[in-house]
Amino acid sequence: MRTGSEPTTARSALRLRLGLSVWGLIWAIVGTAAFSLAGRPGWAIACGVLWLIVTVDLTMIVRHIRQGPHYQPGRDVPPYRPPEHHHR
Repeated sequence: MRTGSEPTTARSALRLRLGLSVWGLIWAIVGTAAFSLAGRPGWAIACGVLWLIVTVDLTMIVRHIRQGPHYQPGRDVPPYRPPEHHHR
């Protein structure tokens, strides 16, 4: 059900993001090592930068998961109520 307040009350699928970030981290590490061994420093640096970005993203995802159900609601947490609009 759409309430019109989705941008402010949207929830992120943090466990899915965690899995995708771990997958990306593995590929960034493998890419950095493979391009370094292949003598491609430009691609190795690009994969290294991606590795750094994914690591920061993983840190934020784990932080939000640990903050509890406000950020990672389970099935027992009801959806947010739409904001109340008072008509004059």
